[in-house]
Amino acid sequence: MGQTMVEYVGGMAFVGKVASGHDVRMDAGESSGGMDTAARPVEVLLSSLGGCTGMDVVSILRKMKTEPNALQIEIQDERAPEYPKVITKIHLVYKVTGDVPEENLTKAIEMSLAKYCPIANTLGGVAKISYESSVIAG
Repeated sequence: MGQTMVEYVGGMAFVGKVASGHDVRMDAGESSGGMDTAARPVEVLLSSLGGCTGMDVVSILRKMKTEPNALQIEIQDERAPEYPKVITKIHLVYKVTGDVPEENLTKAIEMSLAKYCPIANTLGGVAKISYESSVIAG
């Protein structure tokens, strides 16, 4: 089991001390009493989803011998209007550059979202996750 420690560092800022030894900084905007020095916690969560599925996709494409030159994942989210304003929908837009067959990319994304990415599988229990993808030659 992993362990993460989150420490209050003043204002509305917190620093996560994660098991790998790295820090994850978070802060609120000025309108919420913060100093806007770091990402918001939900932004960190969504970025973690992108990193998780992105690492899976690159790893799977490498095994298929079709590693991309670049991968960008745009994450669009919708939230409930009332507190706790949970995320209800997440749409991922994968943009790959390189000599990657579309069918390989689709298979890699679907494997990540259905089997390998624990963040996608956790969030998928409360939010509808959809995706689209495109390959740009290069």
